[in-house]
Amino acid sequence: MWRWCCGTRRGRKAFKLTPEFASASKVLAANQGLYNGFLAAGLIWGLYLGAAGFQVKMFFLLCVVIAGLYGAATVGRKILIIQTVPAVLAIVALWLGL
Repeated sequence: MWRWCCGTRRGRKAFKLTPEFASASKVLAANQGLYNGFLAAGLIWGLYLGAAGFQVKMFFLLCVVIAGLYGAATVGRKILIIQTVPAVLAIVALWLGL
């Protein structure tokens, strides 16, 4: 994950990172990648379970919402649009049975 997001010129440009900052924060980026992988695995597990996975999907979507709210409060409001709003829409769709 780190190599993709921060270890290349294109990745550093996308995230507006200097090579020095990218190198210094590679452990944090790897941790974030692992966290995102666990969230994705949980959501895939919930999808695999079908209707029986409602609580699993809800739990992992709420984790995404909480992380998005924390990110918006500590990093920037743009995270609300990128992370929190899609998760909230997914929760609404889940409740509606879509």
